[in-house]
Amino acid sequence: MSKDELQKATEELHDEYEQFRKEYGKVLEAVQRVSDAEPTDDVYGLLDRLEDVVKEVRTGGMLKGGAKGHRKAREEYLKLVGGPT
Repeated sequence: MSKDELQKATEELHDEYEQFRKEYGKVLEAVQRVSDAEPTDDVYGLLDRLEDVVKEVRTGGMLKGGAKGHRKAREEYLKLVGGPT
């Protein structure tokens, strides 16, 4: 393993994590909507939306990698440093 490989893997891991953190705000917003629900609100619909948001953040979409990009970057980083996967 070269120092450049490790540096590149570290940067990729941090970039992917930063992207995840930005998208994770959507999950928190959806959870807050469920938490703020009143008896007359569509709780089923709010939970359905929460599921959709979590899936979007986890898997990404057509143009986004989602948390799976972080998973891949983490696996590569751990492979280079000899950590558990």
